[in-house]
Amino acid sequence: MVRVKRGNVARNRRNKILKIAKGFRGTHSKLFRMANQQVMKALRYAYVGRKRRKREFRSLWIVRINAYVREKGMTYSSFIRKLKDSKVGINRKMLAQIAVLDNKCFDEVINVLAKD
Repeated sequence: MVRVKRGNVARNRRNKILKIAKGFRGTHSKLFRMANQQVMKALRYAYVGRKRRKREFRSLWIVRINAYVREKGMTYSSFIRKLKDSKVGINRKMLAQIAVLDNKCFDEVINVLAKD
């Protein structure tokens, strides 16, 4: 039977993991077994983080809208309800940007809702 040498394959696999673990501290970036565990853990955290980031940004937008709307004497929930009822198709991300960057435009949105 022919002898199979896996030296290149195994080394390439290990180097790939060590390259991913490059910025980790101490043993976690030097030794393959520890690096492999930490890379798997990091990839798991990255997957969860991509989902969490969407939640955190939505809550940030809600906080910004709420802060501006309360200055105008309204609550966030009543503001969103009036948006839905008047069929204004601006999402929370855009509303938050308008509230931060262009107060006059946001006041116009509130005036449109007050008329309805």
